Amino acid sequence: TDHIFVEKQGKILELEKRFITRTKLEDVIQQIVAGSNRIVNEASPIVDARLPDGSRVNVVLGPIALNGPVVTIRRFPEQPIGMRELLAIGSISEEACSFLEKLVKARYNIFISGGTGSGKTTFLNIITGKLLPDEGKITWCNHITTGYLDQYSTLEKGKTIRDILRSAFSHMYELEKEMIAAYDKMTDCTPEEMEVLIEDAGEIQSILESGDFYSLDSKIEEYASGLGLVDIGLDRDVSELSGGQRAKILLAKVLLENPMILILDEPTNFLDENHIIWLKNFLQNYENAFILVSHDIPFLNDVVNVIYHVENAILTRYSGDYYQFREMYELKKRQIEQAFKKQQKEIAHLKDFIARNKARVATTNLAKDRQKKLDKMDIIEIAKEKIKPSFEFLSARTPSREVITAVNLVIGYDEPLTKPLNFTVERNQKIAIKGVNGLGKSTLLKTLLGIIKPVSGEVEHGQFLEIGYFEQEEKSTNVTALDEIWNEFPSMTNREVRAALARCGLTTNHITSQMQVLSGGENAKVRICKLMLRNINLLVMDEPTNHLDIDAKEELKKAIKEFKGTVLLVSHEPDFYMDVVTDVWNVEEWTTKIV
Repeated sequence: TDHIFVEKQGKILELEKRFITRTKLEDVIQQIVAGSNRIVNEASPIVDARLPDGSRVNVVLGPIALNGPVVTIRRFPEQPIGMRELLAIGSISEEACSFLEKLVKARYNIFISGGTGSGKTTFLNIITGKLLPDEGKITWCNHITTGYLDQYSTLEKGKTIRDILRSAFSHMYELEKEMIAAYDKMTDCTPEEMEVLIEDAGEIQSILESGDFYSLDSKIEEYASGLGLVDIGLDRDVSELSGGQRAKILLAKVLLENPMILILDEPTNFLDENHIIWLKNFLQNYENAFILVSHDIPFLNDVVNVIYHVENAILTRYSGDYYQFREMYELKKRQIEQAFKKQQKEIAHLKDFIARNKARVATTNLAKDRQKKLDKMDIIEIAKEKIKPSFEFLSARTPSREVITAVNLVIGYDEPLTKPLNFTVERNQKIAIKGVNGLGKSTLLKTLLGIIKPVSGEVEHGQFLEIGYFEQEEKSTNVTALDEIWNEFPSMTNREVRAALARCGLTTNHITSQMQVLSGGENAKVRICKLMLRNINLLVMDEPTNHLDIDAKEELKKAIKEFKGTVLLVSHEPDFYMDVVTDVWNVEEWTTKIV
């Protein structure tokens, strides 16, 4: 069956099959709530039970993890209650207790949701100790290891990719040095010292062997291959690499560290489709917990089972995947709005009664009672609506029918990246360019636009071409977002610039902040704003969705679809471009490299 029902005293708990690994779980739940006054939330697999000792216990069944469904048992107030404690007070059997103990060892995979600039990265920086909180404190359990992929991390010049990846095991390489030093000392030591050195070297040898030290290079190769670093060359200096390539190195390093809690901030930003699939499989089989910030819905929906949503500086927890979160979020929002309207009517009624009766001697006490009730009331507040962007690209005059023509075009820098290409981009064509990283997608765009010269061949532009170009990486400056626009469009008034930026979903704080302190998504919105202020007939965008939140992605998708002009779009997200473009070019079919 697709559902399992637990019924007691006329109340029914419905558990969907995807939350169940064994039907024995039905008996376990019945034992927990047997003889207790329980309340069942039918909207989700939750049991609220009143135990014989008078305490209230909350049992939550989460999505299936490696070892079965995640089961959380909590006594209220929020103090964890152990299965052995439940066993001691007679709520569950020994068999059920053992079964639940195995289940709760399954790890949580947490996704942090929120719009651009809502504080997701700041939150991660606080919990990892990089920033101090304004109030409160962060406490980690003892002996917890964490690994943090920061979207703004840097790499040391002069190191190779292999050096960086090996640094994930630096403690093991230090142990190896210590062991070699012990062996060296054995050549000149007393018998007593020899005995100690042999014992020390043996202990270190055991530690290295249990940690698979002698197969680390093959493990490094495996992870590097999965994320496309082998194609770059593991002996390349990291200072020669693009920002996207450096981000992949940092990701591979933190995955190799295998921490107890893995913290990933936008890990898919610079990954192509194949590498996202590899990372998805890795996280699905990751033996520990992880915390993830991402705007890639298909990716995160396959790997998370808990969502923390950040909105108006409030963090709210939801169980389930992203689509379940959206349903619960919208439901909660409607319920709050209804409760707010109801309360406002009650407040208006009380105020009216007080105003009419406080001056009359016969009714003044009644008015005072109503005033006390009003003063004690917990006022419901409606959260401020997040400013949603509105993108629109203005069309320039109609260009010639053939917008760009390539004749025997070979692109590359020091060496050719493609075989000779012959193609024509026609007016109003919308083309998505895909393929694994390192094959020249960005190089192709820059060559077609004349920013870099081709290795050989020619690129011809049609007449009346007006180009709008969104570059994948653009160095942030210390000027404000307001000045960034004003410097390019000096004829605009202060009010007009502010209005243009606000339309892109930026607040007054964003507008007056320096570009280098804005988040990746806020930075991208300023750059999109520049394109919106120009009349263009050829829109060229290189990975525009990398830092955009979900609302901004949807709005950009709509704007590209409605744009009356030609589009060249590099993207690794088929969900973003497939129902927008007229053609898809795969650079893997043109490359001179082995893919």
